[in-house]
Amino acid sequence: MRLMNKIQQILMAIAAGALLSIGGTAVAADGAESATPSKPAKSTKTVRHRAPARSTHAAVRRTAKAAHAAAPVVPAKASFGQMAGLHTTEDPLALRSSAALVVDQDTKEVLFSKNSQAVLPIASITKLMTGLVVTEANQSLDEVLTISQEDIDTEKGSRSRLTPGTKLTRGEMLHLALMSSENRAANALGRNYPGGLKAAVAAMNTKAHGLGMNDTHYVEPTGLSSDNQSSARDLAVLVNAAHQVPLLREYSTSPEYQVAVGRRQLAFHTTNRLVLSPSWDIGVQKTGFINEAGQCLVMQAQLAGRKLIMVLLDSAGKYSRIADAERIRKWLIQNPQAAGSARPTAQTVRHPAAG
Repeated sequence: MRLMNKIQQILMAIAAGALLSIGGTAVAADGAESATPSKPAKSTKTVRHRAPARSTHAAVRRTAKAAHAAAPVVPAKASFGQMAGLHTTEDPLALRSSAALVVDQDTKEVLFSKNSQAVLPIASITKLMTGLVVTEANQSLDEVLTISQEDIDTEKGSRSRLTPGTKLTRGEMLHLALMSSENRAANALGRNYPGGLKAAVAAMNTKAHGLGMNDTHYVEPTGLSSDNQSSARDLAVLVNAAHQVPLLREYSTSPEYQVAVGRRQLAFHTTNRLVLSPSWDIGVQKTGFINEAGQCLVMQAQLAGRKLIMVLLDSAGKYSRIADAERIRKWLIQNPQAAGSARPTAQTVRHPAAG
């Protein structure tokens, strides 16, 4: 107890000396001072307390380090694919994605397949279908829409620079939804669909059924809900359909885009850095991520002289979907005759939440 009292006294003296040494100014959290420091006061009392400060500070640091080491580690929330054991499926390319599919767009030949029938959350890949039904509704792209409180994400708490009251045209909203995966823009598109949000979601499900996407179901237009689910096989169909629409090709592969919000110009950028790579010729693309879905990526691209559709779902790791796409690209270029041989045993998995 005496030792603790002594330490407290020393720390109080150090704090007092520190305030004297910087002229009584406050110190910011990042260590930057809020005012220019004055010369240290010539005080023997201040000097006397500097020596024991080193050992005391060292003791405090050791205690803090030990407490941090003893703190429990909170694991990341497992994806549906992880819970279903899909990541245990081995494949010749050692992909980090638990489900994958590569298809020749012209011949429909399957070049690579891994758990392609597994039904999983698809996150913002949803926005490709949102874009498809919005363009098919033939609404004016020049009509001004307004972001409202209804567009704020209350499920995942995702952020957005499009604050309530922001006014953009339908075309601008669609551009940001596809290129930057802007959730509020996507929801605003759904709200302003003929008949409203429910009608938009109904149109998305009707379109999926019409395309033969029998593993697919949507409950909202952004992908924030884990109840938006599909399979890699179905999403290849969606990518092919989206690729037929020039506007979706243009908007989804745009590297950056600026919009006027009030008096400011806000710059938005693509969520898929492969769009910027000279090694890739991408016709349409969309990324997605929520914890339940993992990292997702779908693309139409020309590789090794072929038009291909690539679907990567539930990839583990922030950059792993990009690394998986690169593995597939290199494999196709280096082994053009091997296409079709890398097909691990597919698993049909439907998570209980899929309904």
